[in-house]
Amino acid sequence: MKALKTIVLATSILAASCPLFTNSADACTRVLYRGTDSLNIVARSLDWKTPIPTNLYIYPRGMVKTSSNMPDHISWVSKYGSVYAVGYDGGVTEGMNEKGLVVNGLFCKGTVYNDEATTGRIQMSMAVFVAWLLDLNATTDEVAECMKNWNFDIQGATFDGGTVSALHWGVTDASGKSIIFEFNHGKVNVYDMGDYLAMSNDPGWPQMTAIINYWERIGGKNMLPGTVTSPDRCVRADYFAHHVKKTSDADLGASIARSVLVNACVPYTYEIQGEPNLSSTQWRSLANTRDLRYYFEKITNLGIYYVDLKKVDLRKGAPVLKLDTSNTTGLVGDVTKMFKKSEPFTPMY
Repeated sequence: MKALKTIVLATSILAASCPLFTNSADACTRVLYRGTDSLNIVARSLDWKTPIPTNLYIYPRGMVKTSSNMPDHISWVSKYGSVYAVGYDGGVTEGMNEKGLVVNGLFCKGTVYNDEATTGRIQMSMAVFVAWLLDLNATTDEVAECMKNWNFDIQGATFDGGTVSALHWGVTDASGKSIIFEFNHGKVNVYDMGDYLAMSNDPGWPQMTAIINYWERIGGKNMLPGTVTSPDRCVRADYFAHHVKKTSDADLGASIARSVLVNACVPYTYEIQGEPNLSSTQWRSLANTRDLRYYFEKITNLGIYYVDLKKVDLRKGAPVLKLDTSNTTGLVGDVTKMFKKSEPFTPMY
């Protein structure tokens, strides 16, 4: 039986960019593929009821950034270069830095960020929160330490015409160590995932692990839950991630990780009568933390492509680079050279 361990409990407030639904619909799946020779690949899907324009940006080291446009904010200088997935060209949804740290936000409707104790704190916009983590941290342990000292209030907790963002977070580093953050009225619980390899949405992580353990006792080769609900998707992803072939080959590993993820995705345009906010997968990403390859796949694209951070100039003073995904329907494979010099995106504070 897998062990569940809570490793941090700290006062906190966080948010980011995967939507909250007014009904019981769920969104997003995240799975870790553990291969051999230090190959770890984080695969995730982003689900939403309509397409979310998401472009890819590469930011070098040494850039000065600001947590908010409000008076009570902080500034920092990035220690690491990163690739970001930027929704609406205004907020970082997820990303991977040059040290192989990956941060992804997934919908969790039980999330409540604020309480009385958080008012009057320094402002942190959810548009740049993921960038803040990736810019300054190399490992999951460092991220957890950041959370112990969290002293911010969240700005910009709505988007897309007033939609509220309620999330929990998955973080994985180059060693494969993974943690999950969940927030509850100004406090954050941080869980060491241990041998669990998947997360989705609701219920909260302690309850989700109980569901995974239940199905583990039944045995996945005999029966697995098959609906698009969050627990069913998480159970399927966790089971297959534990039972696929392990490889050290980056290309084969990406294919295996992608196949596990697809098995847990909501088919594009799938609908259930009476569930108007049911969301289907809009795009998927894969982050190879060893080889520093970040893959991206829009559901309506013909193929999947990736950027190789080892081939990018991430030195201080290097230009920001951008790939406009609206013009990538025919791209496949290594597209590092297709990124163009760009102005930084404008955060939707």
